[in-house]
Amino acid sequence: MKPQELDRFEVRLSGLGGQGILTLGKVMGSGLALGHGYNVTQTQSYGPEARGGASRSDLVVSSQQISYPKAESVDLLIALSQEACNMYYRNLKTGGLLVVESDLVKQPPVNMYLGLPFTALAKEKIGLVQTMNTIVLGAVTYLLPFAKQATMKNNLEKILPEKIRAINVKAFNLGFREAKKKFGDPETLWKKWVIQPDHSDDEDSI
Repeated sequence: MKPQELDRFEVRLSGLGGQGILTLGKVMGSGLALGHGYNVTQTQSYGPEARGGASRSDLVVSSQQISYPKAESVDLLIALSQEACNMYYRNLKTGGLLVVESDLVKQPPVNMYLGLPFTALAKEKIGLVQTMNTIVLGAVTYLLPFAKQATMKNNLEKILPEKIRAINVKAFNLGFREAKKKFGDPETLWKKWVIQPDHSDDEDSI
């Protein structure tokens, strides 16, 4: 697949250890690189505690060669904890989007943000809290102006072990649907961004 022209787009996934942030970054990066054909760099950082410490995974995505691999001026910030939101909001560029875990980020630094209760959705709708990061993947896929739902889902199916494949695809689809229902038209959300969303082959009900 020839990727949609994209100069440079930076995504920061952030939260706490144990939320699957690093796995989310690797899976998302794989989907954008192998599935969509973009150049992608992925860097990560995590606190000293195995669980509960600050954690982040950064992606730089481009249809061109990436000269500098680290994210500095973030287009899309996903904050799954209050600590992460407080720490990384300063790196969000003007016109960028902030998406938070609405049950865990009680005091967003701005009034303009998007929120979903990702953890509660994993517990109540899927029945497995560990699928929370895959729900995030589905929601982010809906928001990204250059990602295709079917392509990202197909990549997810390819890289996951068979025993956890079905439940994670269900979680991905849930995240996409919830974002579509709650966030509205991504074209409006990204009106300051030069690239218009292309969801022409999205599967509305899968």
